[in-house]
Amino acid sequence: MSDEEHQFESKADAGASKTYPQQAGTIRKNGYIVIKGRPCKVVEVSTSKTGKHGHAKCHFVAIDIFTSKKLEDIVPSSHNCDVPHVNRTDYQLIDISEDGFVSLLTDNGNTKDDLKLPTDDNLLTQIKEGFAEGKDLVVSVMSAMGEEQINALKDIGPK
Repeated sequence: MSDEEHQFESKADAGASKTYPQQAGTIRKNGYIVIKGRPCKVVEVSTSKTGKHGHAKCHFVAIDIFTSKKLEDIVPSSHNCDVPHVNRTDYQLIDISEDGFVSLLTDNGNTKDDLKLPTDDNLLTQIKEGFAEGKDLVVSVMSAMGEEQINALKDIGPK
């Protein structure tokens, strides 16, 4: 045995808690699935019959929940797929900075300043106009696999 101690530098987390396994045959429309490393919402599922030597296969058509890109995957229905842990949280909008970041109020009274304005033009103009008019705005933030993005807006009336 050697007496020297080994130093391990952790450069990345294991990523274990970002997804969980689920059998492909049990994933339904409007569920979530990871395709090509991206968290997606399933819009269409079709299952093919078993062939002469094989498994029934599930064909998934899904849309990336952050980029809205359409992705497809074919998986044997008995195999496991990764399903992302998707959370939606509502925050009150406090401020919009010039560099495109928003300042949000969390439930426990702290501020969250690490989110950019959404890339969706329609939602972006709604947020900017509502904020300019001095309305009380609540934004929904969707988070999955270490990514977060504003994806909806609620108007709770004037300040």
